Amino acid sequence: MSRKLPPFPALRAFEAAARHNSFSAAADELHVTHGAISRQVAAFEAWVGVQVFDRIGKRVRLTDSGRRYLAQVQAAFDNIATATEQLRDTGVVHVLRVNALPTFAMKWLLPRLSQFQRIAPNVELRLATSNAPVESIDGFDVAVRRGPAHWPNCVSGHFLDESELPVCSPALLQRSPIRVADDLARHVLLHSDTRPDAWRQWLTAAGAKAKCRKKQSFDHFYLALQAAVDGLGVALGPLPLLGDELASGRLVMPLEGPRIHMRGYWWVARREVADAPLVTQFCRWLEAQSTRTDAQ
Repeated sequence: MSRKLPPFPALRAFEAAARHNSFSAAADELHVTHGAISRQVAAFEAWVGVQVFDRIGKRVRLTDSGRRYLAQVQAAFDNIATATEQLRDTGVVHVLRVNALPTFAMKWLLPRLSQFQRIAPNVELRLATSNAPVESIDGFDVAVRRGPAHWPNCVSGHFLDESELPVCSPALLQRSPIRVADDLARHVLLHSDTRPDAWRQWLTAAGAKAKCRKKQSFDHFYLALQAAVDGLGVALGPLPLLGDELASGRLVMPLEGPRIHMRGYWWVARREVADAPLVTQFCRWLEAQSTRTDAQ
């Protein structure tokens, strides 16, 4: 089936004029005359049968229909640009350096990286993990950190929320049920040096009155989570990072709440590389993956 596409010169003139809100600026960008842009836009409106600009004297302004169409056209142009860049770079390996928080990398990013490799087969992704502030690390294109925060000389965007609930192994729960927050006093609470106040905050929010005296601490959060899988105690599990463990039954959530909302995850790109197609593609991929996670 043939596609009904508008003439490309007219479509390009519309996109440039809409982006600048000016026929003159669009003409300068495309190296044509103001009259040429005006004629192409008029031809485009005649072709679609819809007015996309309001003419106010010498000024132009998008109509509501034009504004909605522009968003779709720009997304399509972005896809064409990315596909063209990939076509030109066939056989050329590009390096993308990502620095992520350790638990995020292990529990959320690594299980999904094969999907990114399928859409970007010529990318060598070099993943490093660190809890250090962005301004103190070198050699990265994109970092993943909790935010919002001030990251000098960087561009950033939020892509994933997180909340915490107690999690444990099914076998542990069978031996000693947890029906209310005070039941946790009978269990070993698994702590992480990177989240020292997490349990105190959760128990306060839950209104727990019994003292929880048994604890075990780990220097990394992912070790506390693995200890929970192995039945050593109860950890505060981050959602949605533990989606795979919960879906497989390796971990269960004995209580429905309260859910403590944590600071979300943000991608952080160095300003000098933020507009590079590969960096843009990876950051948009993170956002798309988080949307799928929320829908599950």
